[in-house]
Amino acid sequence: MTFKEGSRPIRTQEMLKEALLTLLQEGHLLHQISIQKLTKRANLNRTTFYLHYQNINELKEHLVSDILQVLTDKIENLTSIFDRNRKEHLIQLLDYLLDQRSYILALVQFEQVEKHLLLLMKDLIVTRRNQSKISGRKIIVDTDIKAASIIGVIIWWLKDGLYLDSAYIAEQINPMNQS
Repeated sequence: MTFKEGSRPIRTQEMLKEALLTLLQEGHLLHQISIQKLTKRANLNRTTFYLHYQNINELKEHLVSDILQVLTDKIENLTSIFDRNRKEHLIQLLDYLLDQRSYILALVQFEQVEKHLLLLMKDLIVTRRNQSKISGRKIIVDTDIKAASIIGVIIWWLKDGLYLDSAYIAEQINPMNQS
């Protein structure tokens, strides 16, 4: 198999994912998107779609999985960072989310995305709390409440708070995931 033959399916799948994201960003709900509408947007034919996916839900699952994997890697990276670099890495995460803003907002409508983000944030909070116990900090607020609050702040910022920069948002979030 030549490089071109091997890269063509990957390019086609990326074109289909991009078309789905574009339609979601335009406000279409998943159940409103037909294979015909999707393939027209991707400039592909229906047969090509069916060579890669059985239905739109399978395409959505692949798309969500790809984006959640990147987010997982970035958030898990924060758990291993010591105090002096945490804020800087949080700013980098927020900058990434800002760059991917339209994708994130389009995908937040899917319950699995929100649940996954909450789990990642809870893991981050628990890890930081365990690190803080060594220094004798008292746990004040439940992990679920903190995780939901942080995700809520991030989603609000991506939707309506862009007049605030990522450094400011990081300053607001950083104390939330420490105690």
